[in-house]
Amino acid sequence: MPAAVYVVSIDPQASTVWWANRITDLPFDFSQEHETPENLAILKETGAKVHVIANQKGGVGKTTVTLNLGAVVADVLSTSQDGLLHVFIDSPGSLQDEALLLEALKYAHDVIVPMPPEGLAFDPTARTIQQVIEPTGLPYRVVINNWDPRDGTADLTESQEYIDAQGWPRAQTVVRRYKVHTRASVEGRVVTQYPKNRVAMEAREDFFRLALELGYGGRA
Repeated sequence: MPAAVYVVSIDPQASTVWWANRITDLPFDFSQEHETPENLAILKETGAKVHVIANQKGGVGKTTVTLNLGAVVADVLSTSQDGLLHVFIDSPGSLQDEALLLEALKYAHDVIVPMPPEGLAFDPTARTIQQVIEPTGLPYRVVINNWDPRDGTADLTESQEYIDAQGWPRAQTVVRRYKVHTRASVEGRVVTQYPKNRVAMEAREDFFRLALELGYGGRA
């Protein structure tokens, strides 16, 4: 029986591959397709919802968001699986590989744009949205990612105000920064496989809340 969730990487840096290969029990199907982007056309025939995670600035957490959203959605659907339902595509974080991102957007139903709460991310995010995503007409949502509550709320508030001032749709869920996230790739885990303690539960909660907010629970 095929998995309900499929994660695809088209990022030539292949950080998703390195992480996925370390996970003993992947909760979803996975492949790397940066050298064969034409294979993405098959996704159109599956009837699954295709979600592209995109920002042409590197280091914004696309891979973390891709794998952990895939994991929580797979967890939610584990008892009601009915074929392939959701595909999450991790895209390149560079201008040089824009053609790969544009290829993925041909088959997308929506786009998730992770953005850390820091000024250096503002302009690259704006370029990605205004020059790449918006011309496609696809629905998209900016997700503030990697916010450390210990830093206070000033950067978070500034980022929220910036996003709102641009008129971009913004997710209400904020993905907080936790050491457990940064260790996960080395330890070979996704968020649903974290140890059972308070911090890990809070870390998982952000991704479950985001999946719920985005409506990733079935075909509809």
